[in-house]
Amino acid sequence: MALSSSAKRRWLAGGLLFGVCTALALLSSAGAYVSGAGMDQPVPLGPLLRQEFKDWYACGVLWIPVLWFCGRNPLESGHATRWVLRHLAAACAFSVLYVTLISWLVAGERSIMNPGQILTFSYLMKKMAFHYFVPNLIMYWMLVCGHLGWDYYQRYREREVQAAELQRELVEARLDALRMQLNPHFLFNTLHAISALIHEDPEAADRMVARLSELLRLSLDQSKPQQVPLSEEMAFLDRYLEIECTRFGERLKIEKQVEPDTQTALVPFLLLQPLVENAIRHGIEPRAQGGHVAIAARRHNGLLELRVRDDGAGLPRGAGAPARQGIGLSNTQSRLRHLYGGNFRFELADLPEGGLEARIAIPYHTEATTA
Repeated sequence: MALSSSAKRRWLAGGLLFGVCTALALLSSAGAYVSGAGMDQPVPLGPLLRQEFKDWYACGVLWIPVLWFCGRNPLESGHATRWVLRHLAAACAFSVLYVTLISWLVAGERSIMNPGQILTFSYLMKKMAFHYFVPNLIMYWMLVCGHLGWDYYQRYREREVQAAELQRELVEARLDALRMQLNPHFLFNTLHAISALIHEDPEAADRMVARLSELLRLSLDQSKPQQVPLSEEMAFLDRYLEIECTRFGERLKIEKQVEPDTQTALVPFLLLQPLVENAIRHGIEPRAQGGHVAIAARRHNGLLELRVRDDGAGLPRGAGAPARQGIGLSNTQSRLRHLYGGNFRFELADLPEGGLEARIAIPYHTEATTA
């Protein structure tokens, strides 16, 4: 039968306690044996080991209730005095129990220093009660301080985990809000295209409605992760492009150059659609003869590089990039920042041969990551 996690922790703690007591008994025995090596009558090793192991194993047994008591009486703000008084009383009780237990375990054995003497319970109680009182108090408070330090460490770790979880939830909430802002952006444009075609080409309008329903189902799916494989993002983009190709007809030419090893790379969901929409809206739509949109993806130097290029007029001279960076591209940049921090590149650049290229470089990975 498999042990539960709590049972495994108890067994691990018990094994650790046993190992610590064994090591301390061996070290204490070695120290006492070496100290008595120069005496006229060497310390007998057998009785020394027996008494030291009894001593430290008795300590280990008594450490368990001490640690339990520490857990039941944590140091709380405003109650330090009561906490100290409780532990002072417990320290005295620990010393009495320790002396009693050791005296009972060792009683009947021969004295190490005087082999002719048989140690009795009453003799041991009288001798150890005085000599071991202060060391026992020190040992008790060492245990308390150790437990207190461990408790503070555990609380610190819990706060770190909680802070990380809250940060993750905050990032997820921001990303969800940014993603939902993209949906109305292309929805209104598509509905406008459908209304323009519904009387001129009802079949084309019907196909656009079917594709639009698929797009809405996918984009509004709350179970969708923030990052999906590029192949899935391209499948979503194909539905959008089918709508736009129906709308523009032969005026719109699409080219794809997606390297096979990029298909499994994770990208933010709905990353490419606003880039392509921006290219079509500003690069193709204003031109009577239409134009060409190219989508490319490649892996380079540990990065996934994505490019969307059109052969339109490019950026307006003197106006700068913001003239073509509407809500779709602004939200795309915000999503990239939330997901990757500063570890990404996003830029719009005029091409020498004419047109505009949107360039994105993000870390290449196949397992979901957050900033």
